Amino acid sequence: MVWEALCLQNRYNSCLLYLNSTLFRKLALPLQRLRYIEKQVMIQFKHTLTVFALLLSSYAAFAQGETSNWYFGKGAGLIFRGDTVTAVVNSRLHTEEGSATISDKAGNLLFYTNGITVWNKHHRVMPNGNGLMGMKSSTQSALIVPKPAADSVFYIFTTDIQAQSNGLRYSIVNMNKDDGNGAVTARNVFLIAPATEKLTAIRHSNNRDWWVIAHRWNSNAYMAYLVTAEGVNTEPVMSNVGTVHGGAHRKAIGYLVPSPDGTRLAAALWDSESNFEVLRFNRSTGEVSDPVLLKGYEEAYGVCFSPDGTKLYGTANGKGGGKAQIIQFDLQAGDEAAIAKSAVVVGMSGSPRIGAIQLGPNGKMYVARQDNIHLGVINNPNALGKESGYVDTGFHLGGRKSDLGLPNFPQGIQSGAGRSANVR
Repeated sequence: MVWEALCLQNRYNSCLLYLNSTLFRKLALPLQRLRYIEKQVMIQFKHTLTVFALLLSSYAAFAQGETSNWYFGKGAGLIFRGDTVTAVVNSRLHTEEGSATISDKAGNLLFYTNGITVWNKHHRVMPNGNGLMGMKSSTQSALIVPKPAADSVFYIFTTDIQAQSNGLRYSIVNMNKDDGNGAVTARNVFLIAPATEKLTAIRHSNNRDWWVIAHRWNSNAYMAYLVTAEGVNTEPVMSNVGTVHGGAHRKAIGYLVPSPDGTRLAAALWDSESNFEVLRFNRSTGEVSDPVLLKGYEEAYGVCFSPDGTKLYGTANGKGGGKAQIIQFDLQAGDEAAIAKSAVVVGMSGSPRIGAIQLGPNGKMYVARQDNIHLGVINNPNALGKESGYVDTGFHLGGRKSDLGLPNFPQGIQSGAGRSANVR
């Protein structure tokens, strides 16, 4: 086959490469001219790759800054500085499950919350920072989302425990208040009730706005609320898909998380016929679709995508606890049945129960161990099977204790850019 190149200028002054022997013959271009064109195309291509790499590196730096500080559990926490991770011992937060933390782009702590109280960077309660209607025993009791086009304003979304009446609400923090230490300026704006304990956010495809995603109780409806510079749209995009989250209230328990690139969601269902769900997410429309249901894991709780989006990790504890394990699914295995069959236990825990799995800025995953001075660590989460390297006592918390939760972060300020596996 004869390779031929035609360099056309589009509106971005990029070169398009055509490989078509018929077109080549029609053009009848001299070989020397073709080689010149090929050289110009490759120069442009390399330039494009360089720009793309710079964009990715700047995105990763942005993401790592805002997720540099973690506050969770019984006064526990972590600080990430490059490859160095340090235990935090000055936290005022005590929570059985959910929490949220936000830092600035340079990695300096701004504030943290358990969904009830908001503490500033000096570990003091913010003005008006009590009485939020989350619950410290809710899986994802809080989620902090920056307001688009307003660097100093943040939303705190909260969920109640086990589908109770407080439901899904939001409050507002303005960091310009209280001499730059921040204050809560609006509290507990109602969105919907009852809702499950699931709560996450994904950056809109315009890379400016946000989708805040929750799940309605006694329903299979995922709800995506659009957050723009104008505020929170209280009319969500509803997607009726996947398992019904309802019945016994404990079925409201479990994490909802995005893939690193925001094109997928995964949910853990504590007590349901389907214990893990993987779904597609449309970042332009807010629609959820194409569920993959993974069954047979009692007391499923935490869930997390690998940095490259090709693996899914989940935690399950067995009925009544006492069989705490981390399961890995290969999302590239094929269809639903093949993904289910790919499941492998990559680690067992000495804790009666384990909870959240969270990806750190250093590319490792951290596993919450209930009432324990250690976090579990998955050192190589992109690796297949036990090559992922789970260590049950992987990180010592400096005498503080973990519980079931780790901080809840939106996709788009999470650790690094990722890609999505080709599932189904």
